[in-house]
Amino acid sequence: MNSRTEQAEGRAPDFTERTLDSRPIYQGKIISLKVDTVALPDGSTATREIISHPGAVAVIAVVDGKLLVVEQYRKPLERMQVEIPAGKLDGEEDLEEAARRELREETGYECVNMTLLHSFATSPGFADEVIHLFVAEDLRPGEAAPDEDEFLTVGALTPEEAVRAIAEGRICDAKTLLAVYAWEKYRATGRWGWPVR
Repeated sequence: MNSRTEQAEGRAPDFTERTLDSRPIYQGKIISLKVDTVALPDGSTATREIISHPGAVAVIAVVDGKLLVVEQYRKPLERMQVEIPAGKLDGEEDLEEAARRELREETGYECVNMTLLHSFATSPGFADEVIHLFVAEDLRPGEAAPDEDEFLTVGALTPEEAVRAIAEGRICDAKTLLAVYAWEKYRATGRWGWPVR
């Protein structure tokens, strides 16, 4: 049965790529790179360059009508970036605990309620990284404790300032763009998207 027949009958076509060979290329502190040879649905073969990443958490935190953000230098982009608090997962770390840790380390804030809003792939064409986006509520200030190699400043943006930062390119990463759009939806409807739990 071909994909056109499957679509006509309401079934999704199966385009699974079976791995024939996997060759490790690089193992770093955060990421690894491998090259897989795969069998395509039509019987031919292709190669896939795949970056593996442990995944990350990110946190939407609004205090007094302003979105908590950090500003730091991003070497791959060679510029300063404004982003919501976020960081990679450590091993088998619980997602909610990781989100609480990153919020506390980067901003000093702790919260009563932490809700998973969405989990999304950052670049599924070549990487397996998934970011888990949380909403923190009932926030309490504290003292930030960033990692030794993190140099950042903590700030807070009004909705208008966030939109302006997007227009100016100071916010351009997917997690923070999604956070700003989710915040806009919340301000308009009183709902934080469609929480997964």
